[in-house]
Amino acid sequence: MNQKRHTYPRRSSGRFYKSSRRSHQISKIKPAADPGLKKEFAKIGVPAPEPFTPDSFQLEALSAVSTSDCLVTAPTGAGKTWIAEQAILRMHQKGKRAWYASPLKALSNSKYAEFSEIFGPENLGILTGDRKENPDAPIIVGTTEILRNQLYEAMHRGVSLSTDFVVLDEAHYLGDPDRGVVWEEVMIYLPARIPMLMLSATIGNAAQIADWLSAIRKRTCVVVEEKTRPVPLFPIFFHPSGTLYPLLSHTPSGKKKSLRLHKKVIDYVTDKHPLVLAPPNKLPPFGQILRVLRKYRLLPALFFLKSRADCDTALSLCSSNRILDIERKEKLAHRIEALVSQSPYISRHRQRQQLEDLSVGAHHSGQLPSWKLVLETLMTEGLLDAVFATSTVAAGVNFPARTVVFLNSDRFNGVEFSPLTPTEFHQMTGRAGRRGMDRIGFALAVPGKFLDTRLAAKLINAEPIPVLSQIKINFSMVLNLLLSHAPDQIRGLLERSFATYLLMIKGRKRHALPKQGGDGLWDEFKRHLQFLQAKGFADENADLTEDGRWASQLRIDQPLMVAEGLRSDIFPDSDPAMLCAIVAAFVSDREFDDRLGKRRVPKELLKAFLKVRRGLRPFAKDMATEDFPIRSLYLRPAAAIYAWAAGKPWDEVHSVYEMEEGDLAMLILRTADNLRHIHALSEVFPRASMAAAQAIELILRDPVITEYA
Repeated sequence: MNQKRHTYPRRSSGRFYKSSRRSHQISKIKPAADPGLKKEFAKIGVPAPEPFTPDSFQLEALSAVSTSDCLVTAPTGAGKTWIAEQAILRMHQKGKRAWYASPLKALSNSKYAEFSEIFGPENLGILTGDRKENPDAPIIVGTTEILRNQLYEAMHRGVSLSTDFVVLDEAHYLGDPDRGVVWEEVMIYLPARIPMLMLSATIGNAAQIADWLSAIRKRTCVVVEEKTRPVPLFPIFFHPSGTLYPLLSHTPSGKKKSLRLHKKVIDYVTDKHPLVLAPPNKLPPFGQILRVLRKYRLLPALFFLKSRADCDTALSLCSSNRILDIERKEKLAHRIEALVSQSPYISRHRQRQQLEDLSVGAHHSGQLPSWKLVLETLMTEGLLDAVFATSTVAAGVNFPARTVVFLNSDRFNGVEFSPLTPTEFHQMTGRAGRRGMDRIGFALAVPGKFLDTRLAAKLINAEPIPVLSQIKINFSMVLNLLLSHAPDQIRGLLERSFATYLLMIKGRKRHALPKQGGDGLWDEFKRHLQFLQAKGFADENADLTEDGRWASQLRIDQPLMVAEGLRSDIFPDSDPAMLCAIVAAFVSDREFDDRLGKRRVPKELLKAFLKVRRGLRPFAKDMATEDFPIRSLYLRPAAAIYAWAAGKPWDEVHSVYEMEEGDLAMLILRTADNLRHIHALSEVFPRASMAAAQAIELILRDPVITEYA
């Protein structure tokens, strides 16, 4: 291996550090590129304008959905939304109604703005929980949870959903561990008379999903699959010296050509003492990396980093990336001012100067939604050089770049870091290459502690993984199904699940069902029903009691605990600020350190909080005894929301209670959503309903809410 070291720049240009009894050298970066990249770099540029011509897969899908259900799987940016637009337009021209469901509120807001220009704002409504505008419009945009709730209501009233066409965007969310159950419920409950168009990233078992839907809906589901990216992707490798190499090389293997790491990349990853970009636990010099990317016209770039803190720290490492073009600098400054002018707090954002002077930003869940929207808009308009983001940005946000940069080959799944799946990797690389703005996109691997270069190379051409059922029984589901169905009918619905279908397929192959069998969901349903009966939410005939009927309207994470608090009269229903503080304790799904000083917890809040916790302890104990999940109630989120509701300044609240801005904003938005469900119970709990409405007004203010265009 030592004989090959002459292929790299001389090591005397860097500095040494010691780690694990071995010396490593930090390289001095000098922009260079392997001659093998000349051909690919020559493709960089903006494609010539030309009239829009639909791709064959778009026309095929549009034809299919006129008579059948249709599942479209295609790479990010391939043009799936155009199919939905045209299908909705056809429905609208016939005087029919349409529903467009997406997984994220931000996506729904984006589509609402987009569709308003296409169909006219008078024909469009939006339903996301946070927003309810023009709900009787012929075209509705909203979140999938709202669509599911409307299906619950329709089944309860014994009517069909008031729409003639449904689009499920990001349909691969069917396999999401936390929210996939909502997608599956929609697919099960949606009346067969309503055609369904599902838009998805590439998935490994599209035909299987279509077969399941065809079986349960008695309506053909056509799969339209497109594997070709609209903008070709080329993977490259950033050597610590600053030299760019192709990541892969084509190597003859029998009659076919196989892909393997480029020779220079192999040399690097097998070197026992390779050059490095930074000392251990330090980020690389992003300003110098941007200098290399700029020289080869690889900007704008989207960097995927491991943590929120890394994204924020990265900005300070870009100090050399100053905008030299005065005209461009002024244009960026004016656009930023226009975007932040509606929010006094956002206009003073701590990262605004770096955004204006360096043309770089940090995008992650710790940021305020309104600030993230500013970044997304600027990046989409091509005004930024780079955005440093966590992998969450890959899911559904329109955030295109010429180059996507990887420093990690794993991702935090909510519990631990696990290797990227092909689907996750393809979602990220889907941001590389902007349709209509680029002729080619690039995926750049930057070596470091958290990058498995060989894994990244395999993921480039890996086949997408199958989507599996994530359906699970919960109390909200059971209450809402009992509202409109007898138990034997519910068993029939559960037998229509994708989970049951997969078990049947598996059983046929093995000539026997797995141990958990097709009755697993039914057994879980009965277990939940028995607890509802024991607690007076359902009677011995499996009919909902009066308590069960109003509790079914609490379509929230902990419906029974909140219902028990309401009917036990232990909630502070005469004090809006106190009520939203208590509700926040039920909303929070993370562990907190509750060691708070007396000055941070008013006596009246502590008294109310302890009253609720003591009052619910027997009920929680019974749930735990029956092995139902329960969450601990923490004082810190309640105290933070109480301070915010009481009018304390934003900076004081998130700093004093040690919560990142994005986390606090999300806690407030989810608390407001839970309060809306309590507000809806005006006939049963008029005082709590009124307090909930007032509480929502107290907490939804700048900088949490955004003025929408």
